[in-house]
Amino acid sequence: MQESTGQPQMSVSVGELFRAAAADLQLEGLQIDRGMDNDISSPRIQKLGLALAGYTHYLHSNRVQILGGSEVNYLNILGDAERCKALQGLRGHNICCIVITKGLAVPDELISVAREEHIPVLRTRSLSSVAISKIGEYLDERLALRTSVHGVLLDVFGLGVLLLGPSGIGKSECGLELILRGHRLVADDFVEITRRGLERLVGSGGPVLKYHMELRGLGIIDIKELFGISATGHSQNIDMVVRLEKWKADAEYDRLGLEQSDIEFLGIVLPVIDMPVAPGRNVSTLIEVAARVHLLRKRGFLPSRELHESRSLGKANRPAAPS
Repeated sequence: MQESTGQPQMSVSVGELFRAAAADLQLEGLQIDRGMDNDISSPRIQKLGLALAGYTHYLHSNRVQILGGSEVNYLNILGDAERCKALQGLRGHNICCIVITKGLAVPDELISVAREEHIPVLRTRSLSSVAISKIGEYLDERLALRTSVHGVLLDVFGLGVLLLGPSGIGKSECGLELILRGHRLVADDFVEITRRGLERLVGSGGPVLKYHMELRGLGIIDIKELFGISATGHSQNIDMVVRLEKWKADAEYDRLGLEQSDIEFLGIVLPVIDMPVAPGRNVSTLIEVAARVHLLRKRGFLPSRELHESRSLGKANRPAAPS
């Protein structure tokens, strides 16, 4: 069975998983001669118990298959003929790989079937729960849909605020002022966005300019060295977007806060505020206020809407002028 998510599929080879998790899980290869280039395209992990009992239609070929204590004990209590039949049922399902947990010994028939079917068999001394957690965490990060944008990502009052705008608009300068106010820098210039689950976007910086910021006139500065590690963050959920733009005298801007714009990344919609930049406007202060307003909105408090409704109600209840 092959899973369909409606999103472009990413994959990681079994060999890459083996190299990445070998030290942490003390993985050893019981059968790594064939199939190490098999693709894993789902972060979900599956146990082989049902398949060994004959319910092979539940197998997902793109998932890592776990063989733990329950499965190995089941194989051990079967007679030779039944055990051989159970293992032969794994043929033809294009299983990407099998991971044995608890350092358990497995029947030679399993290794033989795996070699013939090009299924890598790995073994770890970790418990099944630990192996599932660590492998799933690695695959969740590695297989996440991702994109990148030119902007600045900050942690403002615990919210991930992504600053966007044309080059030279002052995104980095605004970010620096917010850092001076006690907020944290996550990424400057290059922001990598990954999708986690159905509703969450996580932003982080690139490895080259991590904790650094480019400021015209000063060059590249190291935020961690200047302000301490507490002024930086490795990654952050993205909650809202502030899009900076030059003030246009003939443009109409929302003055009541009733209009809510949005922007989409990787199929997830985020609220966006279009903020005009002009001399005399303290943009960093406005971003702090925007973050506080967003927190109030999440709690269901919408002052602009309440004001609008109260004014509308007042007009409706106003007595008619005498004729």
